[in-house]
Amino acid sequence: MTAAKAPFRLRMTVIGPILALIVLFIIGALLNPNFLGWSNLSNVLARSAFIGIIAVGMTFVITAGGLDLSVGSMAAFIAGLMILVMNTALPGMGVGIGIVLLGMAVALFAGLVAGLLNGLLITRLGIEPFIVTLGSMGIYRSLVTWLADGGTLSLDFSLRSFYQPVYYGGLFGISWPIIVFAVVVIIGEIIMRGTAFGRHCAAIGSNEQVAKYSSVRVARVRLITYAALGLLVGVATIMYVPRLGSASSATGMLWELEAIAAVIIGGTVLKGGFGRVWGTVIGVLILSLIGNLLNLTDFVSPYLNGAIQGAIIILAVVLQREGKAGS
Repeated sequence: MTAAKAPFRLRMTVIGPILALIVLFIIGALLNPNFLGWSNLSNVLARSAFIGIIAVGMTFVITAGGLDLSVGSMAAFIAGLMILVMNTALPGMGVGIGIVLLGMAVALFAGLVAGLLNGLLITRLGIEPFIVTLGSMGIYRSLVTWLADGGTLSLDFSLRSFYQPVYYGGLFGISWPIIVFAVVVIIGEIIMRGTAFGRHCAAIGSNEQVAKYSSVRVARVRLITYAALGLLVGVATIMYVPRLGSASSATGMLWELEAIAAVIIGGTVLKGGFGRVWGTVIGVLILSLIGNLLNLTDFVSPYLNGAIQGAIIILAVVLQREGKAGS
């Protein structure tokens, strides 16, 4: 009987998020005729690309048995640092491709270093990921508040105008954030499903001791997952800064909640051992469309979006535990 039920359970695990997304599309179309319009959907996709890019990196971290609560604060700090460097370099470099590339390099380098620091504290000192990233979350949020002197850091107006096409421009009517998100997803899915690194992440999250006995370099793999996540936070920040051209203590607020929720909704096991990037994409879409639907209708206040996301995380984890118990 158990052997006969296993395939069905696997199929439901795979198609569950897809069915939820389809139901959400149907409800949205019934409640508001503008919900399925290309302008609305493209806007939703562009705005959710930041969380999506980060969530792809979070998928690897969680699959390997880790967690990162600092990504939202990290993004805020990177955005503030990026703006400060670009504004400082503006008199000498002038408005142009060079200064934009400098800002991008700063964002990528800062993200990589931040991710490496989290990873080193976890792998070298043996501190729990929850404690490390909770502490770094407070540090990065405090640093960006200090850099902004309690206010807002704003990109120079002429520089912001030159930089805006990175968010608002695109190819064939598809904005650059969506394109970059798609590229990150494809690369992430290939790595997760088709490389030894992806298999090692799953092995570590499933049973760290067995992974060690199988000659998997556990500390190195975990360090790479955190470094990659930090790098992807830098990529997301590069796409985010030209949207508003500013950074403050409120930038990136609750991004960690949304990224983790998207990963769990997509079917990645919170305790590690199994993850899928394409499922994370569906999770991102579900959360983004729920938020969009709340804005388009008066059914529920959009101010409750965070509460809904938190409830979804709890529900997804409960369903995962029940599915595991049923196996």
